[in-house]
Amino acid sequence: MTCCKNDRRGVHGQDGRATVLGQVTGGRSGRIRTGLVLLLAAGLFGLLLAGSGVFAEESGSGVPELSAAAAPDAAPAKHGGEANINLPPLHEVTFHPFGVAVKGVHLMYAGLVVCLVGLLFGLMQYKEIKRMQLHDCMSSVSDTIWETCKTYLLQQGKFLVILWILIGLCMLYYFGALQAMGAGSILLILVSSILGILGSYGVAWFGIRINTRANSRAAFAALKGYPINAMTIPMKSGMSVGLLLVSVELFFMICILVFLPKELVGPCFIGFAIGESLGASALRIGGGIFTKIADIGSDLMKIIFKLPEDDPKNPGVIADCTGDNAGDSVGPTADGFETYGVTGVALITFLALALGAVGPKAATGAALIIWIFAMRILMILTSLVSYYINEKFTIATYGKQTTFDPEKPLTHLVWLTSIISILVTFAASYLLLGGGDFGKAYPELWWVLSIIISCGTAAGALIPEFTKAFTSTKSRHVDEVMKSADQGGASLGILSGFVAGNFSAFWEGLLILGLMFVAFLVSGNADFHRCMPPELPFAASIFAFGLVAFGFLGMGPVTIAVDSFGPVTDNAQSVYELSQIESQPDIKKDIKEKFGFDADFENAKHFLESNDGAGNTFKATAKPVLIGTAVVGATTMIFSIILLLGHMAALKLAAVAGLAVPGPEQITAGIGQVMSQLSLVQPEIAFGLLMGGATIYWFTGASTQAVVTGSFRAVVYIKEHMDLTSRTAEMKDSKEVVKICTQYAQKGLINIFVVIFCLALALAFFNSFFFIGYLIAIAFFGLFQAIFMANAGAAWDNAKKIVEVDLKMKGTPLHAATVVCDTVGDPFKDTSSVAMNPVIKFTTLFGVLATEIAVTMQSQTTKSLIGGVLFVIALVFVYRSFYGMRIPQEEGMKMRK
Repeated sequence: MTCCKNDRRGVHGQDGRATVLGQVTGGRSGRIRTGLVLLLAAGLFGLLLAGSGVFAEESGSGVPELSAAAAPDAAPAKHGGEANINLPPLHEVTFHPFGVAVKGVHLMYAGLVVCLVGLLFGLMQYKEIKRMQLHDCMSSVSDTIWETCKTYLLQQGKFLVILWILIGLCMLYYFGALQAMGAGSILLILVSSILGILGSYGVAWFGIRINTRANSRAAFAALKGYPINAMTIPMKSGMSVGLLLVSVELFFMICILVFLPKELVGPCFIGFAIGESLGASALRIGGGIFTKIADIGSDLMKIIFKLPEDDPKNPGVIADCTGDNAGDSVGPTADGFETYGVTGVALITFLALALGAVGPKAATGAALIIWIFAMRILMILTSLVSYYINEKFTIATYGKQTTFDPEKPLTHLVWLTSIISILVTFAASYLLLGGGDFGKAYPELWWVLSIIISCGTAAGALIPEFTKAFTSTKSRHVDEVMKSADQGGASLGILSGFVAGNFSAFWEGLLILGLMFVAFLVSGNADFHRCMPPELPFAASIFAFGLVAFGFLGMGPVTIAVDSFGPVTDNAQSVYELSQIESQPDIKKDIKEKFGFDADFENAKHFLESNDGAGNTFKATAKPVLIGTAVVGATTMIFSIILLLGHMAALKLAAVAGLAVPGPEQITAGIGQVMSQLSLVQPEIAFGLLMGGATIYWFTGASTQAVVTGSFRAVVYIKEHMDLTSRTAEMKDSKEVVKICTQYAQKGLINIFVVIFCLALALAFFNSFFFIGYLIAIAFFGLFQAIFMANAGAAWDNAKKIVEVDLKMKGTPLHAATVVCDTVGDPFKDTSSVAMNPVIKFTTLFGVLATEIAVTMQSQTTKSLIGGVLFVIALVFVYRSFYGMRIPQEEGMKMRK
């Protein structure tokens, strides 16, 4: 391999004069891909419209499929569809805490005030961090990182617009062509979906901005001689992101719930959830690919050129810092926003469909919806109180210590918040549901609901403890990885990491099973069953599982806070090295005169590296919590599809009986028909399970392949442009590496999104029960695949951290072996595993709409034709996700020469 500084063709043959990030999709080829996606959207919309005409012609039978009534002059019958998610009358709900009548809607108004408090806290923390002491040499580095992050976000925003057009056309077809809604109503639903995307995008923007402020401040604070200074800043920025995220999401949802027309609340919730899920999927997948291309490209230089960590002469370091924020800040923030929204929407949808907007159970449904929102409002307050208590305790305990375990303050925060949240859950549930008419009707329901939701809250604290057993720098599994790499090199280290990941999937799966089993047992309470409709005997357990998923997020701001701790500590190390602050002339005197303290260069880097190890651990702890909500919550959304199919069968039975609207007998029989088709002995379910499992493994491969090819391009470019005689890399070289990462993130994202989108529609058109099996499979296969990959990757990462921090053996063969292990783990923990959460949620949410579109069409021939076309398109992009992303043969030959 000959390094040639002037050869600018190392990046897929492009001229080196290309501007920073350029056309993010890669010039002409990018415009072609964009055109293909838009053409797909237009063609799909045309097929659906054409299909509507075909179905109208072929619908000769008098048996209605969904919305047509049996009698010609009857009003359309309501069914379990998105357009007919009518919420019960919330304005009529009254609670009696302390014997005082309080209207439920007034609690929602109070919730808006609490949301503003959370939002204000986030902004105040941002300003406080911005005002912290900072040296100019570090400020310039963090500003450079921010500028590249901002460019990346803007390009992702443009791509989100294209994706929204695709989804928007499907929503327009469903609500307009099929449901014949008015233009104003459709516009409101589309605006709600845009709000969902903007919410995910906006909180991601805020997260990356405050993190790029906090990274340099934490790096500079480490010079003050005490590790507490570098510890509290990432905690402060993380809590700011967590509280602002939940506050914004809850503010939007309360506004939709309270201020929109009653008949549009349900559809607007679905639109909002689809929008935020779409935004999170794109930002999570794209960010995960970007960050690991940059990380691997940068890390491998440590082996190839024997460079130290974050050496300024390495052109990949700036891209790595950008990737830390794109993957570990933007992705998790958008993912968290989507997770809290979608889980809430799933529960609201469940209650609206199961208990109805009118009838004997409507008041019960209204009270439970208000109770759910009250728990979310209190979540903000309990997290805020817990943070302040923990901050005071941490400073008092560790403030003057020169060394301490940085995992301890984070662990204390998680457990403190969990305990306070559980206590508040019981107290608030008793005050709201234990008295008044509701308490008389269901005297035991308040503590039943509290126990069930507390199972999820306990999971939010227990899952991190289980995760630390496999990923912490102090865990025996990580020590085993390090020892294996010491004696057997990278090969044994990689195998040991596989062991850690597999064992973690078993134990954490067992933990989730145990907590769900407790919820299932408690859901057998008579009051809990009586509040559910008798014709849906399985509704109680489904609702219980949804509440467990909801409880996973019972301390949501703190979960996001400890996750956001990681990218700040990771970047802080890089900022310290890139600033070259130790080599600045008269730097100690300068710091003393300007900032009033004696800089401790000897210990500063050790403090930052220790924090980074803790950050790696707690980034790992948040991932199973989020993916767990996807799986447990998916059961609630799948219930919506079951209800839809059950009501469709009920309409047919009603038509046979000469009824315009199905009665309880027809509804019970219709649900029974559907449930009989969900048996594992039915071939459609077995086929769906196989298809879902296959899709998860394809997704893992496709996302990793994007990282492999992009990393290859980055490594080739960096090797050809590395100047070992220079103190720092040229900025144009660093920007070119950022461009490579962005291009391959976009390429991989396009392939993945088109496949996920087309499969959701195609499989629903083939057979609804086949599709239900598919949804169940991607949820459960995805759960264990994600836990395995996330924890194996974290174990490899922290094994490297032990070598660097505890053993201080950088540059040794052991270090090189653990670096190789870490590069294997990079796409495991930060690309494939983390993206499964939004992918599962998006597929499930969009699947409800896809199923409704499919069952509305009465010609199976036409449905099969459209489904076949979409399935072929999906297979083409599956093929492209590897063969279109391969390393060209001539490049491989060039490397061998």
